[in-house]
Amino acid sequence: MNSQAPRYFALIPAAGVGARMAASGPKQYLKIGGKPMLRHAIDAFLFSELIAHTYVVVSPDDPIIDSVVPSHGVTVLRCGGATRMESVRNGLAALNGTLRENDWVLVHDAARPGLDDGLIEKLITNTGEHPVGGVLALPVVDTVKRCIAGEVGTVSREGMWLAQTPQMFRYKLLRDALAAARDPHQVTDDASAVEALGLSPKLVEGHPRNLKVTLPGDVRIAEMYLATTQPELL
Repeated sequence: MNSQAPRYFALIPAAGVGARMAASGPKQYLKIGGKPMLRHAIDAFLFSELIAHTYVVVSPDDPIIDSVVPSHGVTVLRCGGATRMESVRNGLAALNGTLRENDWVLVHDAARPGLDDGLIEKLITNTGEHPVGGVLALPVVDTVKRCIAGEVGTVSREGMWLAQTPQMFRYKLLRDALAAARDPHQVTDDASAVEALGLSPKLVEGHPRNLKVTLPGDVRIAEMYLATTQPELL
């Protein structure tokens, strides 16, 4: 059994093309508050004293990443895949031998620029030594409707949460869960791959500022949150 204290690493898959944003380039490089979305996410981890190192997974031929990442604290892994799941899986494989089995990996969406070091600390602290892991999420407060083929029905919101990121799991568990996953359409986040093994992570309440920028209208909302705190790293 490994008696060494676990470390915390950030892994940001950033190989997507952002088709729903209708932007001229990959969504993660869209500027919000004067700097690329991806850089906001990176800076959040660099500001956290709890994170040992940050890794960013991009496409092998990504021509932009080198101008976005800072000169310290971040390593670029050029092994991104066609799906988010594949990018995370490839990134974990590239870190074999660098990370220990009991190290924690915090996987975070590049399109969530509102993450800050306070939320990172909250996730790590509240997850503690949970045997599975922890996920930032928001409890559903609105009435939920389901519409299928024009038929509308109300779904109980009791126990319903909206998953955010980071999602934090031990390196070996996450690697094994993603290796066992076969259908990328069913694995919409890292937690769903872990849940498919019959395991339940801990839900840690996040914050609306940690929204995922998916549609053009989300940009202004993200900028409103970021206007309150704009740390800068060189």
